[in-house]
Amino acid sequence: MKAEHKKALRICSQIIFGAYIILLTYFLFFAESMGRTFESRTYHYNLVLFKEIRRFIVHRESLGTMAVVLNLFGNVAAFIPFGMILPIMHRRFRSFFYMLFLTFEFSLAVEVIQLVCKVGSFDVDDLLLNTIGGALGYLLFAVMDYIRRKKYE
Repeated sequence: MKAEHKKALRICSQIIFGAYIILLTYFLFFAESMGRTFESRTYHYNLVLFKEIRRFIVHRESLGTMAVVLNLFGNVAAFIPFGMILPIMHRRFRSFFYMLFLTFEFSLAVEVIQLVCKVGSFDVDDLLLNTIGGALGYLLFAVMDYIRRKKYE
């Protein structure tokens, strides 16, 4: 890939990543449709792995399909761009385990901020699902990068 194409790709990925972080911040902290309200905020947390995932699966009929999909698949999908875009922005993010750690670390920061600000809840299941999303994003990047290298180089 030519140097000017790499530079343009990095700039585009930085703009897209910035927009992604703004949208993610909105949905994680401010979206009333996602239950982010400022009324009667209290601390909510779950420190038992698979507790909320199990609850959403067991009670899927009473909770509704949309709630289950948003919680289980939404947490994964929300972090796929994190794992996809960062490796495009810089070479140092092109390690699966580094991206796995970085995604976990970023997700942990989000969960702690939610706990401290009493917005949403601190949930270890969200940490797991978000980290899986980042890992899937990185794997999608790796597959697309492999295809690009085979086709154009």
